Amino acid sequence: MAQNLFIGSLAYSTTDDSLKAFFEQIGEVESARVITDRDSGRSKGFGFVEFKDEANNQKAVDDLNGKELDGRPITVNLARPKEDRPRRDFGGNDRGDRGNGGGSFRQRSW
Repeated sequence: MAQNLFIGSLAYSTTDDSLKAFFEQIGEVESARVITDRDSGRSKGFGFVEFKDEANNQKAVDDLNGKELDGRPITVNLARPKEDRPRRDFGGNDRGDRGNGGGSFRQRSW
């Protein structure tokens, strides 16, 4: 599996195309994605870039970390593999519910 770069602190106006164009100064980009909110479609302020040649990853980190893209200084790091990320625990109990009778409102007693 290819190593991606994590790009943080992106401006909300940054698009997949502008992200790709910015990183092509280092080398040929396989893919560039700005992550967006599923409901609103607005950028979440981060994205991922994958170079065709993985040797460009460290060069991009060294040369572009802290540089300005669309008016904001960005952070460029090697992305962590998905399996290294902690799972989100939403506080449910072992029965699979939240222990409040299954509803989000308290039942009235009258």
